[in-house]
Amino acid sequence: MTFPESGEVRTLISREQIAARVTELGQRISEEYAGRSLVLVSILKGSFVFVADLARAIDLPVRVEFLGVRSYGANTKSSGVVEITQDLTRPIEGDDVLVVEDIVDTGLTLTYIQGLLSGRKAASVKVCALLHKPSRSRVPVTIDYLGFTVEDVFIVGYGLDYAERYRNLPMLAELATGD
Repeated sequence: MTFPESGEVRTLISREQIAARVTELGQRISEEYAGRSLVLVSILKGSFVFVADLARAIDLPVRVEFLGVRSYGANTKSSGVVEITQDLTRPIEGDDVLVVEDIVDTGLTLTYIQGLLSGRKAASVKVCALLHKPSRSRVPVTIDYLGFTVEDVFIVGYGLDYAERYRNLPMLAELATGD
């Protein structure tokens, strides 16, 4: 699949592989949170597709909240500065919270989010990430539920973007950006 205006994409993880892994994650989360309600905090914009599929794979009462953050802008590398672009609509004090992230690379954004949510007195804060790029880690982070570990390439699709494009691809793909 080629997008002439922005480069070429190459499939890394198929739609079917994603669906199977999301089902596995949902089953594990359902077992570990059995008898409890759970707040899924989707980190916008990249995790919106993942959280929709994950929420349907979890067999528990869940509430979904959205937290908008930005650290990339229109670039392919994180700026290291986290900006809140949209806050939660309801308090999470006393709730079990599962942060749903599209990709963890440097760990800086996730560390910031975990501190923010813990400071709001959540009963627990755990992390579910679709992707992890360990080669780019700058701070140690714990990912409690992980979809896939990937190499240090720029990934788009399944909610992940490059300059707000490619989110609608049904698979995860490497984007040749020329960077």
